[in-house]
Amino acid sequence: MPERATRERAQRDRRQGKAPSTQAGEFVREEIEHVREGKHGARSAKQAIAIGLSKARRAGVRLKPPKGVSARTTLGALKREGRGAASRGALSRQARGQARRRRRR
Repeated sequence: MPERATRERAQRDRRQGKAPSTQAGEFVREEIEHVREGKHGARSAKQAIAIGLSKARRAGVRLKPPKGVSARTTLGALKREGRGAASRGALSRQARGQARRRRRR
C-alpha cells in the first residue's frame, strides 16, 4: 500500500498536468526507499522499478500496461531478496542501460 504522502504528491503532479511517468515516479521513489530501508528486498533495480509502477497503476496513474510479464511479486518472495538492487550503482547501471537502448531507436 503506497504511503499517503506519496499518493498526495502523485495527485498534485496530475493536477499540474504532468506526464503519467512523472506521477508514477513518486511511487518508484517510494519503492526504492523501501528496499533501502530493508522493508523488503528486490532481485534487481528493474524489479524495484516494476513494483513501483505496479503500485502506481493500482493507485490510478494512467500508465501503459506491462509487456507480457507475470505478477510474481509476493511479499514473501521479496522478503528473501537482498537490498543491493536499490544501491546507487545498481540504479545507475539500470538507468544507463535504458538510456543506451533509447539512443539505438
